[in-house]
Amino acid sequence: MPLHHRNPTRRAALLGGISLLTLPASHLAAAATPAATTTAPAFNVWPNAAQVPGGIARLSLGPAASPPLAHAGDVPLLVLGDVIEWTALVGIPLAAKPGAASITVQAADGGARRQLAYTVAPKQYTEQRLKVAPGTVDLSAQDTTRYERERAHLEKIMATFSEPPLQAASLLMQVPVPGRRSSSFGLRRIFNGQARSPHSGMDIAAATGTPVMAPLPGRVIDTGDYFFNGNTIWLDHGGGLLSMYCHLSEIGAKPGDVLKTGERLGAVGATGRVTGPHLHWSVMLNRAMVDPALFLAA
Repeated sequence: MPLHHRNPTRRAALLGGISLLTLPASHLAAAATPAATTTAPAFNVWPNAAQVPGGIARLSLGPAASPPLAHAGDVPLLVLGDVIEWTALVGIPLAAKPGAASITVQAADGGARRQLAYTVAPKQYTEQRLKVAPGTVDLSAQDTTRYERERAHLEKIMATFSEPPLQAASLLMQVPVPGRRSSSFGLRRIFNGQARSPHSGMDIAAATGTPVMAPLPGRVIDTGDYFFNGNTIWLDHGGGLLSMYCHLSEIGAKPGDVLKTGERLGAVGATGRVTGPHLHWSVMLNRAMVDPALFLAA
């Protein structure tokens, strides 16, 4: 049965007698059959659903007194909602193949596990072919050693899963810095015929020193100067929803700091492997980089 739009008017009536409200319900109904298709939202809800590689699936888990437990493989998923309807937000990796996919769902108090299926639709991202000097593509042995060391550390950071923000009114994000979006999520660059990993974030062009703000409340879980990303900050927004800010000229927060929406975390710069000042902004959900635009109003 294809996913369909929920009726927000009926839902509002149902919620009128409930005192403990959390996040508005998904526009998706429960997926009871082996696969589901992507539909446009009936009303504004964030993040927007886009069941494509690099997108997000919003899967209804139905009503329950407590949020069910949901996993993609062994990775826990962000579950939001209320007693009327709980929704699992599933980050779909850019490397995901189109076709059938599923998550595992279990009641909070235990019980049998069930599979909830959905469909990943294909999406063609922009491809850019470039010819550059060989030395700018291949890393030296020293740089490779540094990169591998940093990657091992970041894998631990990306596995962070804290309590979900059950009382969140919305996951609508504020753009962290004003400016022109100079490079979109998913762009695949091919240097001298060698494919590189797709662009895992959104680049926003801005002058060095422009303040960078937290797009949602979050806790700083990592800062550092990395080979490719330069000065970087990671925020944990709860439930496996993380965000990363790279190439900063200034790191204005330290691990453990709790930031509010719009609070300054650093400044735009050109540190790391870049050709000019800009902010690289990534959003990660259940360890998958997803399109930050899905969290924005426009």
